[in-house]
Amino acid sequence: MEIFELYIQTHFSAAHALKGYAGECAKLHGHNWIIDVFVRCERLDEIGIGIDFKDLKQAVKDVLKHEDETLCLDHANLSDHPAFVSANPTSENIARYIYKELSKKINREGVQISKVKVSETPGAGAYYWEV
Repeated sequence: MEIFELYIQTHFSAAHALKGYAGECAKLHGHNWIIDVFVRCERLDEIGIGIDFKDLKQAVKDVLKHEDETLCLDHANLSDHPAFVSANPTSENIARYIYKELSKKINREGVQISKVKVSETPGAGAYYWEV
């Protein structure tokens, strides 16, 4: 079986504070988060596309800039986001949240979100995927 893995990279800006953290990150601070989204495709369509990058970019934009402002990640205080009330808005938890939200939008037969990478800085981040 052939598998194609496509990806896009985007970014958003947001603040967070880590509850229970012993250090500077317990204070409210911001990042320009870098997001990499990977999609596995088992086949290509008749013109050679696994998933249209335009559709993938739109789905990511819909998660980051949600129409419901309380669910928006971009230009938000992630510590106030409903997904992070009981879980710290760490890179790990943000990656899991984006993965799960995108899976609802993208996953179908032969097309599946494979992993999401969230980076606080260009050299530090977390991947999330499910097996």
